[in-house]
Amino acid sequence: MDKRTKLKQELLSKIERLKTSQDIKLGSPITDVQLEDNIAQEINRLTEKLEGENPNLSPLLYHVNLLDGVWQLHYSTSREIRSLTKLKYGLKVGTVYQVIDLKTQSFFNQAFVKHRLGLISGYVLVTATFELAKENGSPLPNKRLNIDFKKRYLAIEQITGVTTPQLNPFKVVPAQNPRGRVPVFDITYLDESLRIGRGGDGGLYILSKVNKKELNLMGNN
Repeated sequence: MDKRTKLKQELLSKIERLKTSQDIKLGSPITDVQLEDNIAQEINRLTEKLEGENPNLSPLLYHVNLLDGVWQLHYSTSREIRSLTKLKYGLKVGTVYQVIDLKTQSFFNQAFVKHRLGLISGYVLVTATFELAKENGSPLPNKRLNIDFKKRYLAIEQITGVTTPQLNPFKVVPAQNPRGRVPVFDITYLDESLRIGRGGDGGLYILSKVNKKELNLMGNN
């Protein structure tokens, strides 16, 4: 087993061991706010070591095709994902996906939400477009994406086991981009099955690629 493969396994195994039984059942990602500082620091240390072994440098120049598809979030330190751990009224975030379509240069983030007693289930979905950024005056892309968030959807799929198509979605609003700056996302590690990135606020994202054929997204999960 080479060093990179060993680091990948160590990082993902550590994240999975930190999840509760409910996290595992729902497919929920975890965040640093749920962890003790030393554990969060250990995850960050392992992440940085793996980023140092990135097999695909300048991923947007030479390996952009690897982005295409469905990615499942396992760990994040971003403000948006942290907020999902503080849902009220017995709600719990489940699986969080990012689905990227290179042909249209677009993606959507979809976070499924369920009540702990199964009373209600639904999702939050945000759509966006992206473009390959030119960094530091270079005419060629490297690892940065410029993001333009479009719409935010709120949906309830079931109430006490009864499907509710009239509430799927029940609210659609414009997504808010930060004032005075373009949202960016840096891809710091990329291979055929794992992606690590950091948002403009420094938030860390660790995702793995999943088989799109096995999923039923966009409100039909």
